Amino acid sequence: FRGHFSTKSRRYSTTLGALRDARAEWRRAQAPTDERQTDTTYVLAHWVFAGTGLSAAEAWLTASLEPALGTEGEPTR
Repeated sequence: FRGHFSTKSRRYSTTLGALRDARAEWRRAQAPTDERQTDTTYVLAHWVFAGTGLSAAEAWLTASLEPALGTEGEPTR
């Protein structure tokens, strides 16, 4: 084992910060230049309180999926 990937000598290799800066600069250069681009955030969803707990059907399903006592989770035949 030759050490952790981020423990590199600065004289031998580039630093992770330099790689990150180069990648960010390349991404900025590749980004489409659109004059109509704005910093607007559009909200497309709306949160509504749906209630707490399980419905009657969900409670029944949960109870029916529990392993039988004494089987320790092994399938019963």
